[in-house]
Amino acid sequence: MVELASQLANMFAVVLIVAAAITFVIYFASSPRDVANLDLAFGILGVVVLNAMIGFTQEHAAERTAEALQQMVPRTARVLRDGQMTVVAAEELVPGDVVVLEPGDAVSADCRVVESHELAVEMAAITGESQPVRRICDPVGTVQRTEARNLVFMGTSVTNGTGKAVVFATGLRTEFGRIYRLTASLPPEPSPLQRQVTYMARRVALVAIAAGTLLFGLRVLSGHALALSFIFALGVMVALVPEGLPATLSVSLAIGVRRMARQRALIKRLAAVEALGSTTVICTDKTGTLTTAEMTVQQVYESGRFHSLSGVGYSPDGGVEDAPNASQVLRAGALCSDARLLPPSGGKGWRILGDTTEGAILVAAAKAGIDLAAETERAERIGDFPFDPDRKRMTTVHRAGDRYEAYTKGSPEGVLDRCARALWDGREVQLDARIRQSIVEADNALAAQGLRVLAVARRHLASALVAQDEVEQRLIFLGLVAMADPPRPEVTQAVASCHTAGIRIFMVTGDYGLTAEAVARRVGILGEGPARIVSGTDLDQMSDGELVDALEGDEQVLFARVRPEHKLRIVATLESVGEVVAVTGDGANDAPALKRASVGVAMGEGGTDVARAASVMVLLDDSFASIARAVELGRAVYQNIRRFLAYLFSHNLAELAPILAATFVGFPLVPLSALQVLAIDLGSDVLPALALGAERPEPGTMARPPRATSEHLFSWTVVRRFLFLGTIQSAGVVFAFFWRIHSAHLPYASFTSVNPTYREALTMSQAGIVVSQFFNSFTVRTDHQSVLKIGLFSNPLLVAAGLLGLGFMAAVSYVPALQGVFHTAALRLSDWLVLGAFGLMLLLADEARKAWNRRRVSVRSWHPPDRKEQG
Repeated sequence: MVELASQLANMFAVVLIVAAAITFVIYFASSPRDVANLDLAFGILGVVVLNAMIGFTQEHAAERTAEALQQMVPRTARVLRDGQMTVVAAEELVPGDVVVLEPGDAVSADCRVVESHELAVEMAAITGESQPVRRICDPVGTVQRTEARNLVFMGTSVTNGTGKAVVFATGLRTEFGRIYRLTASLPPEPSPLQRQVTYMARRVALVAIAAGTLLFGLRVLSGHALALSFIFALGVMVALVPEGLPATLSVSLAIGVRRMARQRALIKRLAAVEALGSTTVICTDKTGTLTTAEMTVQQVYESGRFHSLSGVGYSPDGGVEDAPNASQVLRAGALCSDARLLPPSGGKGWRILGDTTEGAILVAAAKAGIDLAAETERAERIGDFPFDPDRKRMTTVHRAGDRYEAYTKGSPEGVLDRCARALWDGREVQLDARIRQSIVEADNALAAQGLRVLAVARRHLASALVAQDEVEQRLIFLGLVAMADPPRPEVTQAVASCHTAGIRIFMVTGDYGLTAEAVARRVGILGEGPARIVSGTDLDQMSDGELVDALEGDEQVLFARVRPEHKLRIVATLESVGEVVAVTGDGANDAPALKRASVGVAMGEGGTDVARAASVMVLLDDSFASIARAVELGRAVYQNIRRFLAYLFSHNLAELAPILAATFVGFPLVPLSALQVLAIDLGSDVLPALALGAERPEPGTMARPPRATSEHLFSWTVVRRFLFLGTIQSAGVVFAFFWRIHSAHLPYASFTSVNPTYREALTMSQAGIVVSQFFNSFTVRTDHQSVLKIGLFSNPLLVAAGLLGLGFMAAVSYVPALQGVFHTAALRLSDWLVLGAFGLMLLLADEARKAWNRRRVSVRSWHPPDRKEQG
């Protein structure tokens, strides 16, 4: 009901409701009562209700918001109560419960880890980091809660290992709940279109009220009856209020919504369509937005050689260059892993259960032709030494027949320091300074590409009963594995398209700065030259002025290691200096900034429910490229809105002109009733206006910079356009009405509402506007180009809508029941020909204007050739 009531709160609706109320008062206060006034009152209320229902229906159909917090929290959790493990509903968890955690579990509350067996948790929903983070049960020093390694948080998920944790916070008291409260406390930001339509509606309503009041006063002072004077004034007010605009605007935006849906972008709030078109800055997350969120091995280094791998994602399709040599490294890395590669099932593709880095190695091994199941069976795993951030490596111990082998993988420096020999060209050789230096150089070269590099080694053991320090000594270096979370293939082109369109892009991520910089350069967000990496700690120390300087300066900037409050501050700062900001994100940590921005864009496939609830646009394919296409459609929507504004307001002048002319020449009756105005606005004009809203984007739409934020929807260009067209229409309608009045050869004072000539003249006024609008709908399709060049019939919807409008006018003129409602009469063929001539005159006049403007532009752009060219 609140949403429906809001549709009745705009200024156009308020003016019409007041007008209907006064009309009801006049009907009940007058004697005898005029049924026409009652019809008019109900007609005005009908328009208000129709507009409200259309707007409410479109908004309600486009925006489906659910309780995101409840959707994201898992329904059940395993807990230990009275020494027994039991399954309880997530909302029944209380502080003090001991939760059992296993791979694949979603964490239902904030907990302190009390038991950990290689426990690792994916924290992207809270911190934005894509890599799983190991959890320990040891006490930690005083750090930020989200950085404490002995805590797990609601909204995260277990990727590796097992553990137990004690609940200390549930629901809104959790870290996730804090983010949710921060999001919920923010009011939705009105889009630029909403602000401009509100601005325009207030001024049009004030003009309509002022003009109606002035005309009412003039007629009363001239001795006319109060009721008739009010009917005249009401006609002026209704003529100036574009009754069809709210419905046209809502449905036109809905057309944009449907077009964007075909481009895999779901719009939840209609006004966001246009807001996308006015976007000047995009603040984008990295993981899952610019990248695929799937780690992929790209290169393997062994024996001084680099081997490239093809294919992306977790599908083992692809190949390995010189696979026999690279397979030694990949086999060892795959055996030294806890992850599992799951084949397609249940409509889902290849998936990784566990750490995505290890999963990437498993996929690479499969590409090299290694039978993972057979190798795991042949080399049975009998022990392991889990990864430790201090050692920066992990080791597994395997038994193959009567032999024992250990496989180690970790950071290059953490593994290389423990190596004494190397497998080089198929032979075990001493790891001398030359080979060691070549390995270091290879590591640096791969790291410079933004790849994550792991070293792999092995060692032959005499038995399985060997301590960790002993196992990880005198290792045999096998090679390096370099992997990355690859950018989506279409992102680079989308980023370039946004830059061409004058849109700046800032990366705002919770990931590491160097990784973020490498991805930003790879997709084109950062160009040549140095870039400034601003961390969350840096932001805490920056004043608002310093942040503005960083955002608006010439220096290339990206933001890394930021918290939700930082993202929110960045968006608020950009909008405070007049930017229209679109924010992309997929995690709950992005939600506050998504809601604060003019356009919040969430990921549909990989995003969290909280992010989707906070946004106004959801990318169904999680592709950044869909944003560029949506921006182009948004710009087209704005252009189309301006077209039907010129179309609607030009005929408002034609509706106002005969009423004012009748007042000044002393004609006692209205030349166009308020009911006729409503019939024109909703019966004949709405469908063509909607068809104008369906025009396709013009070529070069994305080659222009965003329009200035100070540029109003109702700009002088639009005003000048509808004044030119409206003046021609007004002249034709005034001529048509008084031409028919004068054909009766009667003095003005002798005309009554039942006079046949007067009813014919009323019909001429209404038909004159409808016919001229038929021609007007074609001419407003272009601003400069001839409508003949793009084709009169290239928008078949517009042609059909115009013919329907003419058909409705013909019914008003010839159907007896409608004649009684609108006080009209049947027109002659000669009348239609006269009206058609005025409509054609309107089209030709605007074609002449466009030709003159094109000529002026060509003259200004022409310059005489220089003498060298002449010579």
